Amino acid sequence: MKYKLSVTKSFASAHCLREYKSKCENLHGHNWRVRATFFGTKLNNAGMLIDFTDIKKHLDNIIDYLDHKFLNEISPFDKINPTAENIASFIFEQLQNMETENAKVCEVEVWESESSSATIYKD
Repeated sequence: MKYKLSVTKSFASAHCLREYKSKCENLHGHNWRVRATFFGTKLNNAGMLIDFTDIKKHLDNIIDYLDHKFLNEISPFDKINPTAENIASFIFEQLQNMETENAKVCEVEVWESESSSATIYKD
């Protein structure tokens, strides 16, 4: 059997896209939504792949770093463009710190609006 667990959180922040010749090059904000997904094949003695509480706590720490900030002024977005793709990648990398032997992060999806999202995932 294979298992996937997901947690969804949200945050608000502003950014401006560098080297983008359109209105998004100007300062603007989003109410971002993030879904983090872990996968694995082996449950622990309690019948869990990984505790939802642990995922929520770690994701909350990442989101606290991004929430109500001008992303272009914080690392790594002071050097790289704060696109939805790069935000998803940043969150994915941070979540890898909480992986266990049985549970690995496999996907992070970041919505910048109700209809637009970017996803990074492992095959």
